[in-house]
Amino acid sequence: MPRLVRMTARVACARTGAVDLWQQAQVLVQLARAGWTAFWHDTNYPSPVPENPRFMSPRAAVDLIADGNVVAVSGLGGNQRASILFWAIREAFERTGRPAGLTIINLGGHGGRGQAPGTLEELGQRGLCRRLVAGHMETFRAMLALAADGHCELQCIPQGTLALLIEAQGRGERSLVSDTGVGTFVDPRIGSGSPVGGTGEQLITVEEDRLRYRIPAIDVAIFNAPAADREGNIYVKHAAMIGETAEIARAARKNGGRVIANVGLIVEPGYDRVFLPADMVDAIAYHPDTEQAAAIPHRDYWPALTTEAHAPIAESMERAAFVNWIIGVTARRNAVHDAVARLAVTTLAASVRAGARVNIGIGLPEHACQMLFAAGLHERITLLVESGPLGGLPAPGAYFGAAFSPEKILSSAEMFRLTYERLDATCLGVLEADGTGSVNVSRRSNSVADYVGPGGFIDLTTAAGTIVFVSGWMVGGAMDVEDGKVRLRRRGVPKFVERVREITFNGPRALTAGKRVFFATPVGLFQLTSRGMELTQVMPGIDIRNDILDVATMPIVLPDTGTVPLAPRGIVTGTDFAPRIAD
Repeated sequence: MPRLVRMTARVACARTGAVDLWQQAQVLVQLARAGWTAFWHDTNYPSPVPENPRFMSPRAAVDLIADGNVVAVSGLGGNQRASILFWAIREAFERTGRPAGLTIINLGGHGGRGQAPGTLEELGQRGLCRRLVAGHMETFRAMLALAADGHCELQCIPQGTLALLIEAQGRGERSLVSDTGVGTFVDPRIGSGSPVGGTGEQLITVEEDRLRYRIPAIDVAIFNAPAADREGNIYVKHAAMIGETAEIARAARKNGGRVIANVGLIVEPGYDRVFLPADMVDAIAYHPDTEQAAAIPHRDYWPALTTEAHAPIAESMERAAFVNWIIGVTARRNAVHDAVARLAVTTLAASVRAGARVNIGIGLPEHACQMLFAAGLHERITLLVESGPLGGLPAPGAYFGAAFSPEKILSSAEMFRLTYERLDATCLGVLEADGTGSVNVSRRSNSVADYVGPGGFIDLTTAAGTIVFVSGWMVGGAMDVEDGKVRLRRRGVPKFVERVREITFNGPRALTAGKRVFFATPVGLFQLTSRGMELTQVMPGIDIRNDILDVATMPIVLPDTGTVPLAPRGIVTGTDFAPRIAD
């Protein structure tokens, strides 16, 4: 409740800005309704179709889950949360002590960072969640805390590989062999493999020079879908993402398990193309506040996140920025961040051609995506999100995993197969990098409670021909922009270090594979070459000796000429910033 109060206070003092008062009021109503549901939800909400035994209350639906089951859940970030089922599972456990000892499988990012209610973190109770298998773990604060105390096993599988493993289970296959992850921490010859924190079975083994991945057999599939008809058929019309809905259902069915759906609408047969037929579903729990995306119910869905979007993308971005500002999930950006984002976009634009498939990650890359949109470059390439949206513009913050005006919405497995077929470029963030061009995004510290995980990072960097990393220069410290120049005012802890804590991206292996690898930073642009991390452009105002060579602890090489070209002034100021993508 205190968080809801803080959010309401933010709205009360908000400036109108680009989002008009009517839209502000709509956002406030949606957030208030979501807050109300979080604290006064009814897990015994009655079935609206009593004549069909597949329809039941959320509480009755989760009674189908047995102790020790492996439960796969579809969803990413604030999209596709089956909140009423998560609450029902938690309440059942608190009331009866069951279901206990569950293994939870989720691609990643479906927690609430210990703050947002109604996420998969509701299952992060001692005795309830025995094991979490995921690609991205940073948002699962409850599970991380359990693991730090020795009460939960964490298993990390790269997100795309995990999606393909789930799909393979639906075909009766128990493992898959891949080049993905070779030379990174998931390679047991290099790092920990799948167990995080050194406990639990090893799910990744070496097979010649490749890796064999496996996951436990799925017993229960849980997903949120927009609608079901009275016969029990499931529809995904107006979904923001479909994630792994079909894949986890097929896997559970193949393993003789159960499929549980949470829907927000009851419709008539023929409403749309059937996504999952009734005979694939064991239980359907209807609740009117089931969400399309964060705080947006299916009954009042946001068209901008669907293939039937009609609003201009710019308008949708303004609304999303307003929501993210209210709930405080995105970092505040300044002129230095603007300059880094422009440098990344310029580098990306020079590296691809029209029609390229490009992925944009979370964090600073989201800011680069805004600059890319402002330059109109989204119309020259096809942007994709690993969770399934293809085309349009990736949505930021609370809506990450969805897209504005997508052309198609695929499943996660379909999207990762598409990226492995061809991904021209990806733009991703950095926790730290070293002189070999290797990057860590998965481990912030040695504490299990602080673990991040790679998400789709390993799959995307394996698939992409060009990789543009976008990163700050330091943690802490101070930089600003003055008179069109970047100034380093106070040094902090360098992000470019002698050796990364954990290898999430193997620079030498990427170089051998012929990939083009760049690092856009506030001090300039680096390119990974056979000579090492080479400074190829320096930002106006930056002193190479004092601000770069004396700050970074990694080895840095300069061009053979000894002179580093100056980045265009427009990168810093935004004036005449007009990157182009060749035909």
